[in-house]
Amino acid sequence: MTVQMTLTAVTLDCPDPPALAAFYQQATGLEPHPESNADFAGLTRGGGLFIGFQRVDDYRAPHWPEQSAPQQAHLDFAVEDVDEAEARLLELGAVKPDHQPGKDRWRVFLDPAGHPFCLVKG
Repeated sequence: MTVQMTLTAVTLDCPDPPALAAFYQQATGLEPHPESNADFAGLTRGGGLFIGFQRVDDYRAPHWPEQSAPQQAHLDFAVEDVDEAEARLLELGAVKPDHQPGKDRWRVFLDPAGHPFCLVKG
């Protein structure tokens, strides 16, 4: 028997929740959650999407593509114009690593806390 579950949130560990929330807010246009604070910040949109950012003491950023500190998870974002989105994300503080395994299918970036995320044409 299958349990019927609806994914309502994704939460990322980080050293500075408000700063990482600000990066993703500028990148996605999601709205800051009104109860965000220095230890846990969130972004939301009508329809239930919630991305959370929780403070972790002694946070260790992922080392992508190496696995000495694994990525644990990553987010994928569909965009209309990948080149335009890339330019904006780099302005906001994202990093584009040299290793790009997706060729023309996707591009990998690292957010300011080091989490890998991908852009895909959508």
